[in-house]
Amino acid sequence: MANIKSAKKRIDVTATRTARNKAIRSKVKTAIKKVDAAVAANDKAAASEALKAATVEIDKACSKGVYHKNNAARKVSRLATAVNKLA
Repeated sequence: MANIKSAKKRIDVTATRTARNKAIRSKVKTAIKKVDAAVAANDKAAASEALKAATVEIDKACSKGVYHKNNAARKVSRLATAVNKLA
């Protein structure tokens, strides 16, 4: 356990950020699962709507620094490719 005041603060800040990042990652994963489910069901309309929502969530996570921009771009690209193959 930390004894120095600044070290105690770092522990608190890290816990707060970890919780925030975990929540954001969870939202992204849920959005991706919705797209995958729509693609598996072969539902083009639902998949494209879910893709829009997922893209927004992924972009938010990227802007908050939870995901690297290349990681976010890769996720969006893979989802878009999956949705476009339904056409």
